[in-house]
Amino acid sequence: MQAPRKPHRYRLLLLAFSGAAMAAPDTPVDIRFTPRTPEQMSAFYAARGFPQPMVELLAKQCFITVRVHNRGTDTIWLDLSRWHFSARGKEVRRYHRNHWLPLWKDMGIPLAKQSTFRWTLLPEALDYQPDEAEGGNIILPWVKGPISLSASFASGPDQRGPLIRLRYDNLHCAEDKP
Repeated sequence: MQAPRKPHRYRLLLLAFSGAAMAAPDTPVDIRFTPRTPEQMSAFYAARGFPQPMVELLAKQCFITVRVHNRGTDTIWLDLSRWHFSARGKEVRRYHRNHWLPLWKDMGIPLAKQSTFRWTLLPEALDYQPDEAEGGNIILPWVKGPISLSASFASGPDQRGPLIRLRYDNLHCAEDKP
């Protein structure tokens, strides 16, 4: 098996904007994106006893492991519905965790394996307290070439603080080496 790639680590100091797009103080957020090869994901799920049809289907997807770390002094709010992916000017629709439920049911996947699979995904929504970090996988359809991400995070204890906007233009789906 191929050694895992070293994660691309980006310290992003995101500029927070109010609804009127006026600059507010910088809000530090640490984000790491680690594209995973089909071989890595197949090995991961196979080692946990996942049924072969499930492993084969997942090997055809684009997995990117994401870790978000709130280095600020205020709560930030992850809401994946505010994350928009595109490639070559066209939307790339991220698979919501609920997308997989009917597929697993039709394939007769045991509930324990479905639960383990959900555990590996980045939560759809989550509050990050100061100095808190959480991560998981996002799954996209397979895309050749660069993928752009436009994301925003609400901030403040009531989600009414400045909106934190992020743009990243160099995500990619990892490929197995021949």
